[in-house]
Amino acid sequence: MGINKVILVGNVGRDVDFRALPTGTNMAKFSLATSEPRFKDQDGQPHTEWHNIVAWGKLAEICNQYVTKGKQLYIEGHIRTRTYEKDGVKRWFTEIHAETIEFLGRRSDPGAQISDGGTGYPDDTDDVPF
Repeated sequence: MGINKVILVGNVGRDVDFRALPTGTNMAKFSLATSEPRFKDQDGQPHTEWHNIVAWGKLAEICNQYVTKGKQLYIEGHIRTRTYEKDGVKRWFTEIHAETIEFLGRRSDPGAQISDGGTGYPDDTDDVPF
């Protein structure tokens, strides 16, 4: 038995790259920055780690609508590592496949309380435009 569970709280580093795959599945990708205040860089700033986030299906659609650069998110998911070859060199790429995303921050932010909760449907439909 094994456990592959990730919990992150951080800020979105770039707007969502949304795609409808040929199979009909929706996919959203974006980056998330997390900071570790107890670990400092050479300039005395908190160490920042960048994570590649991937969401699928209805959660990807929600991300495409509401996730923007700078927004603070809580993400639960699992780690996926894949390999590819470029110019004859094998490369590794690590992603976090999101299962739950909750928007943090002020309630006045559009979509601040929309989360997936693992079901594929938002918990708070007041901010959903349909």
